[in-house]
This record gives sequence, C-alpha cells and structure tokens, in this order.
Amino acid sequence: MWVARRFLSSVAQRRHYAGQFGLFRSPKHGSLPELELRYLQCTCCWRSRVPVAGFETLNATLSSASEPCKDNTSRTLDACYTSEQRDAILQLLNTATPSELAAVKLLRGRKSLNIVDYRTKNGPFKNLESVVNVPLLKHKSAVIVFDSILNPVKKERKVRIQLAKFIRPEVDRSWLEDANTIVSIICGTNKIAWAHVERGMTVLDWQQLECPNFLKGTYMASSYLNDVSAAVSLLPSADFYIIEKSSISVQNTALFPVMAHMRTVEAMLFALLEPKNSAPESNIPPRVLNMMRTAVGRHFGLMVGECRTSGAKTVRQLMTESVTQKLPRINFPQDLLFKYRNSFQMGNRRGGEELCDALLQAVAFYELLSESYS
Repeated sequence: MWVARRFLSSVAQRRHYAGQFGLFRSPKHGSLPELELRYLQCTCCWRSRVPVAGFETLNATLSSASEPCKDNTSRTLDACYTSEQRDAILQLLNTATPSELAAVKLLRGRKSLNIVDYRTKNGPFKNLESVVNVPLLKHKSAVIVFDSILNPVKKERKVRIQLAKFIRPEVDRSWLEDANTIVSIICGTNKIAWAHVERGMTVLDWQQLECPNFLKGTYMASSYLNDVSAAVSLLPSADFYIIEKSSISVQNTALFPVMAHMRTVEAMLFALLEPKNSAPESNIPPRVLNMMRTAVGRHFGLMVGECRTSGAKTVRQLMTESVTQKLPRINFPQDLLFKYRNSFQMGNRRGGEELCDALLQAVAFYELLSESYS
C-alpha cells in the first residue's frame, strides 16, 4: 500500500506542474490524463512489483502524427550544414587515419576502411553529398557521422567488455562485425518470440508464435519438434540467430521441469537453424549463438539481485523515443508501432514478456558489441 500511495501522490504533484513540459503533456491544453496504476513484476517470481504509468504518451504521439516519420532527403547534405561545419567535416574525412575515423560514431570497422579506400582512388571529398558514394554509408548514416564529428561524445573510461562474457560460443569479432542483420530469439513456457533487427538499429520484424505443446504432460519429442519447426519456418533470414541463454539455478529443484523445457527447445533451435555443413574445424562461422540473459538484464538495469525484472517499461520507452527523438536508440516501422502501442501492459499478465525480451536482447547485442570494440 505504501508504494501505491506514494505513486498517487507523485501523480498529484505532476498534475500541479503539468503545463507544457515532459511526457505528461496531453492534447487537452496541459490537463493531465487519468493514469491507471500498473505494475512491472519480476519475470521469475512475479512478486517484486514496481508501479509505472501507462502507454498514453506513445498513443498521443502516434495519433497526432499526420504522416509517418521519414528521412528528410529533399535537401542535399551540404544544405543542412554551414560552411564552417562542412569544412570541419571534410577536413576530418580527408585527413584522418583509419584508427581516427574509427573513433567517430558508426565508422568502426569496415566503414572507416571504405572511406580511406574511396578517397585514395577518387581523391579528397569535395562536398558532403559525395560521402554517400562510400560503400555502407547511406544518407541517414552519413548524417549521424557528420553530427558525431561536429559534436563528439566524450566517453567515460571503462573496462573493455569480453565477448565471451555475453556471447557463446566464442567467435571471431570480425564475423560479428560483418553481420548486417540478426534475429533475436526468446523461448518462453508457451511461446517463441523473435525480433529481426539490422545493424543500423531498425526493427525489420517483431512477432511471436504460440506453442500449444510446450510443458504439456511428458516432453514428447515429436510434439516439441512440431512447435519449434513451426516457429523456425516463420523466422526471417539473417546473418546470425541469437538465442537467449537463461540462467536457471540448478539448486532450485522446483524449476527442473522449466529448465528441461528450455534446454530442449534451445537444442532443437540450434539443430534446425545451424547449417548442416558447419563444422568446428571449418572456416565457416557458426550461425546460431547464445546470449546470456543476465548480461542483457545488467545492460538495461533490470537486475534485482540475481533476478531479472520485466523489460516492458524499457520497451515502451524505446518505442516512445522512436517517434519523439531525432536520433532514437532504435527505430520502429510505423506499422509495428501501431500494432504494439497498447501492448506490454501488466494487465495482460505476461502477454508480451517474450516480445519485450526478444527486442531488448537484439538492442543489447549491438550495443555490447560496439562497447567491446571501444
């Protein structure tokens, strides 16, 4: 009761200051909409509860949008910057070494080498528009690069992240760096969810499939195979398939049935998705990888002790930022925003937990991979 009273008191205070700022602005001239008390709960024990507001912000933004958010390609890149800014950008692109270029956002790895190769063959860049001729640098990526050159972010010194800490089996980082898309897969107790995300942090596909034979009576291999095969047949093609590796304690004997279920589905996914000609001694990278659930939880601050809480609030925030910020953390197509804008409410009783986890795992994969290079 203390949590509920404190939350309602906070709403009353915000109602006093709800003029025209923040996420509490509503279409009715600053009046605050009625907020229903909802909860985020621990996905393991479902007892730890954290009150959150609803999804009104995203709904209001989507409803008021007259047309889908698109890149402004009507203006040339040079017209978007002053002459001094253009000179500063071109100066760095024409003189920086590959290692210096790698310090710019989005220019790690192959893109920095492509810039050096292009200017070696074609001479210095004469204008910003010519930068889009560099392989892997499109209009949207070029804008991010230019803004990063003009406004470099000072990174805090941090310990380099080992890939083996969150990706298994250990693979050569160049294989991961060359990947254009991944499919993040989450196995639940009655469904399989996945998110197809490209390296430019855009969601291409995001859905889940009910699996009626999961945890029904004995673990019948044929029944499990039918459900897992049905999900695999719907998965899009990608460079890597990232399957969540849950961290269920072997000391908790009550969770043995769930652990056996998770390991069974995981093994079938590996067998069905891994190419038949892949072998440890070959030079072909494995296509199916594990990602530690705890690593994703720590990346988003969802861990309470050894338990991971729901990621629904974080996903709602990512979706809201996708339509309210110029450079969001991840981009959602308009149809997916409309499809899921009222999802992930606690009233649905875990209805969207697997979907949330699939998306967060994909975002954490790219962001942790980027941090491991820095």
